[in-house]
Amino acid sequence: MTDTDILVVGHGMAAARLIGDLRRLGCCGTRIMVIGGEARPAYNRVLLSSWLANEVAPESLPMFDANWYADNEIRYWSSDPVIRIERERRRVVTASGKVVGYQRLVLATGSRPALPAIAGAQLNGVIGFRRWEDVETMHGIAAQCTDVVVLGGGLLGLEAAEGLRKLGATVTVVQRSQRLLNRQLDSTAATLLTGELTRRGLHVVTGDVAVELVGEHGQVTAVRTERGDKLPADLVVVAMGIQANVELALEAGLSVGRGVLVDQQLTTSDPAVFALGECCQRGQHSFGLVAPIWEQSSTLAAVLMGGDAAYHVSPTMTQLKISGIQLFSCGQIDPPAARCLTMADLDAGIYKKLWLDDGAVVGAVMIGDTSGGLALFEHLMAQSKPAQGGFELLLGH
Repeated sequence: MTDTDILVVGHGMAAARLIGDLRRLGCCGTRIMVIGGEARPAYNRVLLSSWLANEVAPESLPMFDANWYADNEIRYWSSDPVIRIERERRRVVTASGKVVGYQRLVLATGSRPALPAIAGAQLNGVIGFRRWEDVETMHGIAAQCTDVVVLGGGLLGLEAAEGLRKLGATVTVVQRSQRLLNRQLDSTAATLLTGELTRRGLHVVTGDVAVELVGEHGQVTAVRTERGDKLPADLVVVAMGIQANVELALEAGLSVGRGVLVDQQLTTSDPAVFALGECCQRGQHSFGLVAPIWEQSSTLAAVLMGGDAAYHVSPTMTQLKISGIQLFSCGQIDPPAARCLTMADLDAGIYKKLWLDDGAVVGAVMIGDTSGGLALFEHLMAQSKPAQGGFELLLGH
């Protein structure tokens, strides 16, 4: 049996950030081990969409270079996922039968795409957009200029759709709600985004949902929607949210909700077991964005080194470009009883809206021009009142 001080189960971005933070804090002499189920070390999943669109090379995705683990005295096993946690004996068992003992265990098992509960979901050609292999599959199919249907009009779905369109595929996005990015944009901003993406060649269907995936000989060929449309599809990309990988924790008897339940120190119901990233849940909050996971990693690294750090859920912002369209969003969108300020040049595709409660920023959305967004987010975090009621920030000053 192998013994270690800190054992990290899972080797995605959260795990990589944590072991990096531990070493940066000077966690020398501590035996650290990481066990991952994928064949390769951690890579930056945020860049998968850029790789899909051929904007970056796959070589830029790994979080660390090939020598980093050995140089930092971190033991790493790949392609051998942990299948059982034996908490009473403080050890885990891997798929190959290896046994590893630990003093403290960190679950960083991540998440997987939430597949729709409809007929045909298990057909070949139905994939998520979470893994290295997903992008390789998309590149192979899109090169044939075939029909693709993306289920989900959120951030991940639109990034997948745009990347595939740029590769030459005919892409249709099916969004259940009445607008794209319904969690980040109000109706006006979403309408502008839809119009621009349509002009660039995407087919956008809102207010509809897939009810069946049709196939022949085990391969997906079409998507039937609730409205009765039949959309041809050689590839279906599912981007309808994520589901935390909690099976290990559940079988080990840890407290689990949507994710593994943790306190402010990222400790689970077992004081020797911790969790962070997409697999964990703090209060009613689960996590899919990088910023809060980085904050969790910083907190947990300090805790594992004996500090008294605490993780507090804080507001997050969304700032990105989709096919060159600048987007920014933070805080509450269309909050009731809030005062709003709006600046718009719809012909130029520019729209900005700010929501205030007693003069303090509670939410903002921008499309086409995101200047002033970071300053607005700082006011949101500080619960402070911008000068001149926020007009200058809407103007980008």
